[in-house]
Order: sequence, then structure tokens, then C-alpha cells
Amino acid sequence: MSEMEIKQMQEKIDAGILLAQKRLIEKAKKEDGELVVVREGKVVRIKARELK
Repeated sequence: MSEMEIKQMQEKIDAGILLAQKRLIEKAKKEDGELVVVREGKVVRIKARELK
């Protein structure tokens, strides 16, 4: 693979990750659920409706 192909593939992967995150948040909001994240090295639960 050339460097250009690698860069294009990485861009597609990044876009896919962002889309998956967006869909996860939307689903959690619909279900009035929580998401578990790490903030400052600590595991924290956040209500999905509190996110943008």
C-alpha cells in the first residue's frame, strides 16, 4: 500500500469511528441510558441526555 492509500484508509476508519460514537449516543438517549467513560483516569457513568 502506498502512503496515500494508507492515509485514505485511516480517514475512512476515523469517519467510521465518529459515526459509531454518534449512533451509540443517539441510541442511549432514546433509551434514557448511561454511557461509561474514563475521565481523568476514573471510570464515570454519564446520562446520555446530558451529552450534546
